[in-house]
Amino acid sequence: MRNIVIAALASAVAVSGCSSTGSADGKRSMNNTEKGAIIGAVGGAVLGAAVADKKGKGALIGAVGGGLAGAAVGNYMDRQKQDLEKNLAAERKSGAVTVEKQAGDVMKITMTSQTAFDTGSAEIKPGFRSTMDRLADVVVRYQKTAITVVGHTDAEGSAENNRELSQRRAQAVVDYLGSKNVNAARLTAVGRGETEPVADNKTEAGRRANRRVELLVAPVRAD
Repeated sequence: MRNIVIAALASAVAVSGCSSTGSADGKRSMNNTEKGAIIGAVGGAVLGAAVADKKGKGALIGAVGGGLAGAAVGNYMDRQKQDLEKNLAAERKSGAVTVEKQAGDVMKITMTSQTAFDTGSAEIKPGFRSTMDRLADVVVRYQKTAITVVGHTDAEGSAENNRELSQRRAQAVVDYLGSKNVNAARLTAVGRGETEPVADNKTEAGRRANRRVELLVAPVRAD
């Protein structure tokens, strides 16, 4: 866990140091959207990695039939990523889903809300359930992982309503995965509301990007 936190923070420092013109030394300060995206990425990696601690490390290792160690961790997560990319090829091509590797062997799967949920709703659209089925097919087979489902919204409406909606959306994904035989001990739902934007909420395109659900898939480590 400590190593993942350090790696994530180091990544954030490196990104925040990226330069562009706009001041005497050729650097500029990041805007709030850029800061939010970096904080979200770091927080997401740490959050995904911390699931084992939250669930109780011993209980989670027992639930998945033993943890991973050493070089097996990276190999296991790489193979899982390849299978997810294969299963979700159509969705990735259309932009409905992205699959990205994060710090500390954590993987982030992002689902856009316009494909997964109607506006203001926490019910998974019937047409998106086949996508969820293909995702579940992979995470059931790669059971030595803990999955944190994180809901996000745009900044329209009150912060409290957005937090509550994002929590319900995350829980809907957790419940659906559970119905497809993903071990409940591996699953956690978190609602972040409007606090971690990846784009500008002043534009429709930005708000659409911010309305999303992310699955942070972290290896269950034996060490």
